[in-house]
Amino acid sequence: MSTGTVEALRQRLLDRTEKQPRLSVGDIVDELSSRGRGPFFLVPALVELTPIGSIPGVPTVIALLLAVFAVQVLAGRKTMWLPGFVRKWSMASDKVSTALEKLEKVAGRMDRMFHDRWPILVYEPFQRAAAAVVLLLCLAVPFLEIVPFASSVPMLCIAALGLAMLVHDGRVMAGAALALLLGGALGLYWALRA
Repeated sequence: MSTGTVEALRQRLLDRTEKQPRLSVGDIVDELSSRGRGPFFLVPALVELTPIGSIPGVPTVIALLLAVFAVQVLAGRKTMWLPGFVRKWSMASDKVSTALEKLEKVAGRMDRMFHDRWPILVYEPFQRAAAAVVLLLCLAVPFLEIVPFASSVPMLCIAALGLAMLVHDGRVMAGAALALLLGGALGLYWALRA
């Protein structure tokens, strides 16, 4: 199994839950670090796309976390830093493993659909460009949170950028960029018509 797959990431986290009773944010960050920068955008964005994202304030907190990662990518950091108090937050390993078990089929499908295509688009300087886009999208989230589930739109784009980096799929990166350009153009058009 390739180390750059969604299933490999899921399995590594699952293995970690079997070794300890609680899993901290620090444990998860350490595990994600071995997979490059993509998971740091993909995983939080996917969490926001679940029903958890409908809880008031959660999208903004997730956007803040994503912004912290984006700034670090823009600064050229290879490993991601989090404040110590955030790294210490933990949850029961059995709850994490239950969630990871449910993702098995989705991870397999994602690995079949997304793989090494146009890989040049997922390395520097494109990763920094993607981080700049993530930062801009994160700035919009607190305002979008007023409308239920509206914050899911930027999170979907962020998840696509993270997925592209994780599985080295430049076509996904290009597709996400095109969707953002079209969405921005439509938003500008409607704003000018108002």
